[in-house]
Amino acid sequence: MLRYTLMRLGVFAGCFLVVWGLVYSGVVPRGLGGSNLLWVALLSLVISAPISFIVLRKERDRASEKVVAKVDNVKASLERNRTQEDTADDAARTAQS
Repeated sequence: MLRYTLMRLGVFAGCFLVVWGLVYSGVVPRGLGGSNLLWVALLSLVISAPISFIVLRKERDRASEKVVAKVDNVKASLERNRTQEDTADDAARTAQS
């Protein structure tokens, strides 16, 4: 997941540099007043989202498979713990009877 996040940040940083260059060269209009940096960041975010959706598809699928595997392991561990508690509770109840 960290690798995907870093790759996503890299795509955003690349888009930010390109948009920043386009804004300061006059190809893309500047923001109003002091909002120029915010304008560049928002425009970069809008451009980088579909690019990373397409370019990072395989990495995103790998990351989601790892997350699903970890969640399944945690669920299995919780289930084992719950059944151990149920077994211990049942044994204590039958010992009292």
